[in-house]
Amino acid sequence: MRRADRLFRLVEYLKARRKVVTANQLAEVLEVSPRTIYRDIADLNASGIPITGEAGIGYMLNQNHKVQPLMFSLEEIDALMLGVQMVKSWGDKGLAQSASQAIDKLTNVLPENIQREISQTFLFSRPSKIEVDITIDFTSLRRAIRNKNKLSFLYESENKEITRRTIRPLCLVFFSPIWLLLAWCEKRDDFRNFRIDRIKELSTLDEKFQDEKGKRLYDHCIQNGYSVDHL
Repeated sequence: MRRADRLFRLVEYLKARRKVVTANQLAEVLEVSPRTIYRDIADLNASGIPITGEAGIGYMLNQNHKVQPLMFSLEEIDALMLGVQMVKSWGDKGLAQSASQAIDKLTNVLPENIQREISQTFLFSRPSKIEVDITIDFTSLRRAIRNKNKLSFLYESENKEITRRTIRPLCLVFFSPIWLLLAWCEKRDDFRNFRIDRIKELSTLDEKFQDEKGKRLYDHCIQNGYSVDHL
């Protein structure tokens, strides 16, 4: 579970109860350690969520607290709509459909004036005239990254050499119109970038991998001086 989802669920769990809930109970429900619960409670309090209590006794959410309705500025709406346009132009069909569904859900909970802004967007993204032929199942690739499944495929290098690779997929990066797959390559025993349009016969393996120091996306970012704030 993502941390943002866990924090939201923690607040909702406390909100539904009018009694003190111990850290151990919360830890069991959210499938984390009590120490993680202590940190989450501290962060929620720091952000203004009125949770009272202390370690060893338990916690309770102030019942007068109201979760603020979802609201976006017009600039934020512009950013979201452009992002959806780009996903629909450059992502796979499954991701494009999910982007459209997300906007539908968002529209349903926004005020009428903001809904009008969404329908009158002036920001658009269109596919490049340069066509890049991707033959693999993009959706399967995304799911393998999320689920930490190893992948096997044939890869054609720039000089037309074809090799069999087994990798740990770490992330996808888009450089219009090219998609790159960053991975830990077992053949090279190092990080490698693979152009998606040069991957053939992609297979998702049953074998899963665990984050291992030196082979993680975090490690690649540190080695290359990239920001790791979002990891």
